[in-house]
Amino acid sequence: MPQKGTKSTKRIFKHVKRSVTLFIFCALCAFLWPTYGQTKGDANRFVVIINGAGGEAVYAKQFEEWTGQLSSVLSSRFGFEKSQVTVLEGATSEDVKRTFTTLKTQLDANNILFVFLIGHGSFDGKESKFNLVGPDLSASDYNGLLSSLPSRRVVVFNMSSASGEFVKSLSAKGRIVVTATKNGQETNATRFPGFLISALNATDADTDQDGHTSVLEAFVYANRLTADFYKQAGRLATEHAMFDDNGDGVGHEKLEAGEGLLARATYLDSLSVGEAAANVATSRLLKERTRLEGEIEQLIARKGSMAEAEYEATLERLFIELAKLNRSIKQAGS
Repeated sequence: MPQKGTKSTKRIFKHVKRSVTLFIFCALCAFLWPTYGQTKGDANRFVVIINGAGGEAVYAKQFEEWTGQLSSVLSSRFGFEKSQVTVLEGATSEDVKRTFTTLKTQLDANNILFVFLIGHGSFDGKESKFNLVGPDLSASDYNGLLSSLPSRRVVVFNMSSASGEFVKSLSAKGRIVVTATKNGQETNATRFPGFLISALNATDADTDQDGHTSVLEAFVYANRLTADFYKQAGRLATEHAMFDDNGDGVGHEKLEAGEGLLARATYLDSLSVGEAAANVATSRLLKERTRLEGEIEQLIARKGSMAEAEYEATLERLFIELAKLNRSIKQAGS
């Protein structure tokens, strides 16, 4: 009887020890878990959304909806203040010029400007334009407006038809140019704007799981959704989104030929180059955390085939490693 009591006591002690280990682990997780996805307001960022001429009522309505959705997600998810977002509904060329004149007095070299063009575009074989109410502005006109700004970093999303030609005119050092089409011959109305908005709303667009969505990640996600749309509908794709960020005036559909480095380090929540570099280290830590979590899941699945002592020792070791890793992630993000 005394011997049996001793075994029972040991078994109880093991359960208590395991419970204490789990309690400590949970407490560490609660204290150390990083607060990713919480975006603070950043006075460094400015946005201009230009909603051009809709033409037919169905397009005018769609452009208006996209404009509202884009403005909403930039404010609610990425922390853009109302004072930093300019929305031009049914814009005229004078509206656009006046806005850029104002921006010249607001911006400095360290600010980041995001410009979104939602509407129709055209290309006559020589010059590409974005359609406005009244006279249009050409790609060269927009280049002149952008060049007059003091900002060293500008991101342009021209999501209109025939927008691909804008890459040649807007390409410059420090600029990221995204277009919904690969050239001026793709003149059908585009779906890309809606899918870009989906990318900005999607948590899985942040593919490296560093807690921030880069311009490149948003582009890749939206481009994939656009391609899937045409494939699932059994239709020939009439738009192929491109981007240029190395100033060579040549658009690409993916990270290649020196393209994508600036877009990958430019975030919708506007991390500086230094912060983006720090995020590389954080990204490695997050990938290591995913690996450890996978190990724990596999270990739990194998519990029935392992000796109890071995199982508990391995689980405790992994929990301690995970807690240390979460502490490192928190420190890297602070």
